[in-house]
Amino acid sequence: MITGGTGLLGRGLLELLLEQQAQVRVASLDDPSPLPKGVEFLKLDLIRWEACLKACQGIDYVFQLACVKGGVGLGQSQAVNFLEGNALVNMHMLKAARECGVKKYLYSSSIAVYPDAEIFREDEVWNQPPHPSNKYASWGKRIGELQCEAYLEQYGYKTCIVRPANIYGPYDNFDPLSAMVVPALISRVCSGENPLVVWGDGTQVRDFIYVKDCARGMLRAMEKYYECDPVNLGCGTGTSIRELVETLLRYTPYRPRVQWDTTKPIGNKTRLMDVTKAREKLDFHPAYSLDQGIQETLQWYLSNRDRLPKKHDIFV
Repeated sequence: MITGGTGLLGRGLLELLLEQQAQVRVASLDDPSPLPKGVEFLKLDLIRWEACLKACQGIDYVFQLACVKGGVGLGQSQAVNFLEGNALVNMHMLKAARECGVKKYLYSSSIAVYPDAEIFREDEVWNQPPHPSNKYASWGKRIGELQCEAYLEQYGYKTCIVRPANIYGPYDNFDPLSAMVVPALISRVCSGENPLVVWGDGTQVRDFIYVKDCARGMLRAMEKYYECDPVNLGCGTGTSIRELVETLLRYTPYRPRVQWDTTKPIGNKTRLMDVTKAREKLDFHPAYSLDQGIQETLQWYLSNRDRLPKKHDIFV
């Protein structure tokens, strides 16, 4: 089962599992119409215990991807949604998985759990609190990791914890009011926004990973690395927001003037992942460059923007 299997990462993982002829169940609140034939779909609110129990019945492997995410500007105004949405889904899902006899369980944490640092190393998460701009979402995800550790301590129930970097690709949320930076920029540029106003001065550095790479890393982690010991899934190389904007504009038919708004919050200045453990334990190396990933994402969006699947909006 893939929780959140209608979303960005869920669809990427779903395609890999179907290639391996897996029988897949998806649990989500989104519109299921874009799902391939043969995929079982349950429309469930996974914040609720009864829904998680229903979702886990008869399942051998759980990929827990369901989460609440959004841009920096939503961090304070949607504090409860970020904290409860991220904490409760995993609290109920992991409990249900164990009670239903699920053999293996993967928890998708987040780069947001890290405190201020330029390089994020797995064993340094608990040294300090997370960055204030991500406080509520981060603590929700940290609670999920702590719960995985508790289940190992008390029950000997092993889980796999992965911390993806900034994922982007097809089937993402492209609503500019709640989307992350890459899909928000694509949506705004393709809508003809001019000037294109971008928060910060463009020097912020982030670690971006294309969805197909991240899904492949998760599948490999589920197969090979089952120690309840978090592992980063990222590129390990930084891209400035200015570079990101320039890359996007190289491949769009639109040429807006870019206006940098230095009065807006930008979060951490630099956020890069140490991917040593992923390379050594999983033999994981991203295959897609930023150029390739942006081109594929942009082409998918331009082909599907008039019929984008309807997403459940927790912020409404």
